[in-house]
Amino acid sequence: MAKVSKNAKVAQRAANAGSGRDFVKVVRSVKDPVTGRYSYKEVIIHKDKVKDYFEQNK
Repeated sequence: MAKVSKNAKVAQRAANAGSGRDFVKVVRSVKDPVTGRYSYKEVIIHKDKVKDYFEQNK
């Protein structure tokens, strides 16, 4: 079995910068003002934009 060094793995990760590992699923609860019930909105966004998403959708 071939052994892969840690540096090679890091370089490979940088080469796959647009891969699916950079995206996360965000679940946010939203309260209905009329009934008082909660519903959940699920969105898949880039992990660098999570903070912006929550600040924008308060």
